[in-house]
Amino acid sequence: MAGHSKFKNIMHRKGAQDKKRSNLFSKLSREITVAAKMGTPDPDMNPRLRLAVNTAKAQSMPKDNIQRAIDKASAGDDENYEEVRYEGYGPGGSAIIVEALTDNRNRTATAVRTAFSKNGGNLGTEGSVAHGFERLGYIEYGPEAGDEEKVLEAALEAGAEDIQSSRDGHEIWTAAEDLHAVAEALEKALGEAKEVKLAWKPNLTVELDEKDAGVLLKLVDALDDDDDVQTVWGNYDISDEVMEKLDA
Repeated sequence: MAGHSKFKNIMHRKGAQDKKRSNLFSKLSREITVAAKMGTPDPDMNPRLRLAVNTAKAQSMPKDNIQRAIDKASAGDDENYEEVRYEGYGPGGSAIIVEALTDNRNRTATAVRTAFSKNGGNLGTEGSVAHGFERLGYIEYGPEAGDEEKVLEAALEAGAEDIQSSRDGHEIWTAAEDLHAVAEALEKALGEAKEVKLAWKPNLTVELDEKDAGVLLKLVDALDDDDDVQTVWGNYDISDEVMEKLDA
């Protein structure tokens, strides 16, 4: 993770996900199917589906897999998933938000609670940590999209609220309700984004030392391993120096 942006640390350890492609594709497929069921199967007419498809493409999910997930919704299968959010506390005073899609709330709640308790955390009640985050739209471009000035100009013209650029690329933030429109405008100006999604952005971050960071990452990995968990967010920050020690 050395050299990656703070937000990449805050989101989750992406390298761990990359080693579990089939698990990741399964989660992406579930989101696509749910999004298609909630609206129309046409991404151009269904903003949530468009975001799900864009995210799947950014993760190099094959087009056939994406289409099968959409067709599954159109076929009217019996699987019904509901969105559930869990909130809790990790080591070092960190706050964690877990988003899940589940067909069995009891199973998912038990698995999430177990992951927290076995990895230095405590599951809280709904709303216990969400007040420390903002629900925003997030769009990511790599450095190949252009320099900071070019991307900033395109982002402002598209209606984005904030942009953070580094050698690793560009992170663009929007109001949640503007995400689809901003992403569409940026795609015309800069090409396809690496990632487009709704995010929980912390108002303040907590820097973790090596000990707490090691435990925290085990917690995040345990949550990511659960099939029902879609995304894990947190307010923690792990320095490049600490990440290098943990990855050594």
